[in-house]
Amino acid sequence: MSAAWAVLRSSWLLTAVGLAGLIAALAARPSDAASAAAQDWSPFVLVAGLLLIGLVADDDGLFAAGGARLAAATSSGGLLFAGSVLLISVVTATLNLDTSVAFLTPVLVHMARSRGEGEPAFLYGCLLLSNAGSLLLPGSNLTNLIVLGHLQLTGSQFAARMWLPWLGALIITAAVVAAVERRSLRRVHSEPERAPRPALGLGLIAIFAATVLVIVSRSSALPVFVIGVVSAGIRVLVAGRLELARVWQVLGVPVLVGLFGAAVALGTLGRAWSGPAVLLSHLSGWATAAFAAVATAVVNNLPAASMLAARAPSHPLELLIGLNLGPNLCVTGSLAWVLWLRSARDAGAQPSLKRASMLGAIAVPLSITVAVLALAVTAG
Repeated sequence: MSAAWAVLRSSWLLTAVGLAGLIAALAARPSDAASAAAQDWSPFVLVAGLLLIGLVADDDGLFAAGGARLAAATSSGGLLFAGSVLLISVVTATLNLDTSVAFLTPVLVHMARSRGEGEPAFLYGCLLLSNAGSLLLPGSNLTNLIVLGHLQLTGSQFAARMWLPWLGALIITAAVVAAVERRSLRRVHSEPERAPRPALGLGLIAIFAATVLVIVSRSSALPVFVIGVVSAGIRVLVAGRLELARVWQVLGVPVLVGLFGAAVALGTLGRAWSGPAVLLSHLSGWATAAFAAVATAVVNNLPAASMLAARAPSHPLELLIGLNLGPNLCVTGSLAWVLWLRSARDAGAQPSLKRASMLGAIAVPLSITVAVLALAVTAG
């Protein structure tokens, strides 16, 4: 059994561990557990809504059309990759990194194959760039919302501080992937397939509404979730174009439940035990970002965010940089890895966890360095 397949089969184990942690937290420290749950529920509700909106947009052919038009408009592998970086960054910023890896991975793999390009740069780029591109808006990454509970910033205020770190992280990560996988961008390409015509309707409206809510509101989780449920419900019940099994698969309910339980458990620990807060209070912004990156590899970025932001951190934005970029180090880093593996396998690709982690090991320290430097400019 491959390492990738083993990860996919571990979803129910994660559910069991997360629920066990949740029950233990409720039994040991009910008030702290309730406080942790109050901090953590909205990011999970938001990502569920964005995944449902992404499912409707995918059903409308928006992602496939974007990939096909990109392939038709570029004349070389390098330009095609640059266009892919732009596509990934836009989808990640507006619809969350989990939506990006779930729906763009098969699009980019198919796009590379249709052009005769090698697929590694696009396959691994989708994962690493989705994580790197999740710094721009609160809804781009669940960790943003967990930590931002202490800051009370609107989406536009958050973006004003994070746009330069976001841009720097994207450029560095893209440069690393392009340099390491440069051979796959030099293949002789064939004529791309004709771009399909997307349906410009429900999916586009839902994306626009969700993006506006995330930018202008401090609490957009429930409205975005309602938009996702309504739009997906219309497709399932009225149009009959989606099956409930597909909705369940896209949401990845077992993984979400497991991660929520783990996040509440570690958030309870962070409230009951002052150790993490005391440690962060003695770290500089640089050290906070580095520590957070390592923490994502140990316990996943969502539980790590819940524990490290259980009390107001001294350097919240540097903490987010580490929590968002650190997951590129290994498969334990974020939910995006599980969604990426599943989407890649469904597209007929053979993703290598070792290869992805090797790319991440190069990109993460460089992207964190650039992002923290850029933050000194925008937040200073």
